[in-house]
Amino acid sequence: MNRPPKRKRSRRTKNHYFTKVHENAILAYAASDSNKEKTKLYIEFIQPAFSELVDKITYTYKFTNLPNVDSLREECKIWLTTILSKYDPNRGSKAFSYFSVITKNWFIHKVKKVNSQRRKEVLLEDVSKELEQKYVSTTNKYEIKRENKEFWEFLLKEINDWRVLEEETSGKANEIIVLKAIQELLKDPQEIEILNKKAIYLYLRELTGFKTKQIAVCLKKFRVKYRKFKDEWEEGKI
Repeated sequence: MNRPPKRKRSRRTKNHYFTKVHENAILAYAASDSNKEKTKLYIEFIQPAFSELVDKITYTYKFTNLPNVDSLREECKIWLTTILSKYDPNRGSKAFSYFSVITKNWFIHKVKKVNSQRRKEVLLEDVSKELEQKYVSTTNKYEIKRENKEFWEFLLKEINDWRVLEEETSGKANEIIVLKAIQELLKDPQEIEILNKKAIYLYLRELTGFKTKQIAVCLKKFRVKYRKFKDEWEEGKI
């Protein structure tokens, strides 16, 4: 009995609007001091890629129901241009990943702003959670998992930058040791069994050999840095 021929699996089509060519264009833009060269790179490569990126994210995360979404899309595209120079390939992220994350966070910040304005207009008990549920508290487990993963990845890179800065500027030895312990602790945050203040201090004491008071003194400085990082993340600046 002849078996029917196996059907070939269709390959998923890849998006080619943000390729290595566009990555290189962004690097060249950031490194150039020539306005003429920057303008050429932006018009030919960067602007079309940013335009497609913003549109894709708007539809993927269903930001299309935001008030004045067309104006917001254009505003976001212009804003991306203003932060081109902040992209640092040495931090481990590709330009596509970097600008995708900050674009998504930018729109989430707009959602929160809309939600905040609505709270001011009506009584608290009548406030609808519709926007927050649709755009921020998504029920898509994959998107939640991916967003959490992106947050931890960027946070770990930020902590590594703090450590490098401390080492390059001959910072306090205790602070560098505590930073190394934090990095070790956050390599896999899901494996931490208990997440409360006392437990974290216990973990850090075991990793550093320091007393709680010594750790607390070191953490005071890094709490300020973390709050700044968290604010910029929530506002879509990272």
